[in-house]
Amino acid sequence: MAHRNWLTAGVICAVAAVIIAAGAFFYFQVPSAADGRAMLLPVDPTPLVAATKSGERSFSIEVADNEAEREAGLMFRKDMADDHGMLFVFDETREVNFWMKNTPMPLDLIFVGQDGRIRAIKQGEPQSEAIVSPGEPVRFVLELKAGTAARDGIADGDLLRHPAIGTASGPGVPPADKGDAPNGGG
Repeated sequence: MAHRNWLTAGVICAVAAVIIAAGAFFYFQVPSAADGRAMLLPVDPTPLVAATKSGERSFSIEVADNEAEREAGLMFRKDMADDHGMLFVFDETREVNFWMKNTPMPLDLIFVGQDGRIRAIKQGEPQSEAIVSPGEPVRFVLELKAGTAARDGIADGDLLRHPAIGTASGPGVPPADKGDAPNGGG
């Protein structure tokens, strides 16, 4: 009987060791800013839509919604599709500061309030340590390839729609779009 207990305990320990080793292997395979490699998040299945005065523009996005993902952002990315971006989701509306250190691509930084409305659009210069900030509290930041906002007619006051924005808690959240959302700034 004692031999059987030792055998069971040995099997359980071996299985636990394999699980821990596999977890460590996969954990350390994920690129991060700390090791100088670009972080690639999964593309969200729902596109982000910018409702502009000239119509709607759709983007595939990665959603950075925790501290580690927000810190790494698009660092070390050398290229990105014209219709792709990264949405930074903060836990609350607050002052945010971005910089472009270790980011070789020029970017448009689109600062968005709790209500999904664009508050400011700023340009980020590659590899710069200069602070980029909207000068007011925001809840979200959308990063796109530089020039995308101007090319697509995205401007201050335009509305961004995405489940990550629509489900943000707090006052001033826009109601779900039922096809009657306004097309322009206010």
